[in-house]
Amino acid sequence: MTIRTRKFFGTIALLVLVVVWSLLGMTIAQTPWLARSGLLQAIFYVVAGLGWVLPAMPIVSWMSRPDRAA
Repeated sequence: MTIRTRKFFGTIALLVLVVVWSLLGMTIAQTPWLARSGLLQAIFYVVAGLGWVLPAMPIVSWMSRPDRAA
């Protein structure tokens, strides 16, 4: 697979990841136990805001691999 193809599929995967992550984050943020506590909300939003980076790193790493020599 060429780097151009990997970047195309990787971009789609990252977009799907961000959309799913944000929808899950919004769903969890509306739970009553989280909505009652300001401290828990602050912790949740920091973790949810930075948490998508961990699953995105392998995708970006895969996208940036050089092509195999022919």
